[in-house]
Amino acid sequence: MSPAPKPTLERSPSSLDRVPLCWGHRGASAAFPENTLASFEAAIRDGAEGIESDVHISADGEILVFHDPRVDRTTDGTGRIATQNYHGGLDQLRTVQAPHQKIPLLRETLDLLMLPANQHVLLNIDVKVDNDPERLFAIMRDIIESYDGFETKLAPRLLLGLWHPKYVEPAQRLLPAVRRAHIGMSPALARKYFWDACCTFSMSFASMVNSEGQVFRDECRKAGKEITVWTVNDRREMIEATKWGVKAILTDRTKTLLELRHEMEQDWDKVARETSGLFGWTSFWYLGIANYLISSWEAYLLTKVGGAFYPVPPLPASSSPAPAVGPAVVAKVGA
Repeated sequence: MSPAPKPTLERSPSSLDRVPLCWGHRGASAAFPENTLASFEAAIRDGAEGIESDVHISADGEILVFHDPRVDRTTDGTGRIATQNYHGGLDQLRTVQAPHQKIPLLRETLDLLMLPANQHVLLNIDVKVDNDPERLFAIMRDIIESYDGFETKLAPRLLLGLWHPKYVEPAQRLLPAVRRAHIGMSPALARKYFWDACCTFSMSFASMVNSEGQVFRDECRKAGKEITVWTVNDRREMIEATKWGVKAILTDRTKTLLELRHEMEQDWDKVARETSGLFGWTSFWYLGIANYLISSWEAYLLTKVGGAFYPVPPLPASSSPAPAVGPAVVAKVGA
């Protein structure tokens, strides 16, 4: 367990020259049904540079963009995605939240990204641990490679988010052109199982606040690794993450983050003063003990579904993921 956070300020108010990218977590999900085309379109309209989504495979081999393994929570249907056909079944469901939307396919989401007006938008694909890696990535490869110019127009804008090391080798073998990120809550697990295999670490915001998180952020910075944080809907957390120099912030409230970024561009000194070096003491959930308990529970659930974690064999040098993201790594202040 890490000790309590140290009162530090990594960036002085005058040192900001870039702001994090805005990635819509399940789209603009604070305003629209999560993981729907309407939510993704809203995030893009707001000005988000990226969107985050989740994937599951139906019984008839379609990749659905959906968070839960079951459809009960957000739609008018019931049951597990893996045991139901999409065509003539899951495609008839609609979200409980208005405007009532269908569950989109990954292909439909990529169609949205391939529109001429959207070819700057990044897509972070959260690979849920109950997916079979061989089946998922084989289907995903066929979908991605069906687009003309996918090598330059699509693949560089995709990021595979991996919770479990069992996905690393199949992802490298079946989707070598797509970058890999580790999604997690534990710097220790990220360092032990994913460090060499991933170019980006998508970490829970709270896990990056305490001293263990500070050390991990420093290690990533020195190694040229990128950090994104999730799910950040609080203004003060957005400001703090900006001080850390993260590459992107995943948020349900895309409009809120983009408006805050505009404030930062106008007067960073004023915005930066809203949080201090004592920020880490303002919530129990930022303390090392809290993150230890939460990350331990998450690790238990991941191993229960996906099996025990194991070290990933060294990948060939040619398969090392590129550190930069597509057309733009971060948004410049004033751009």
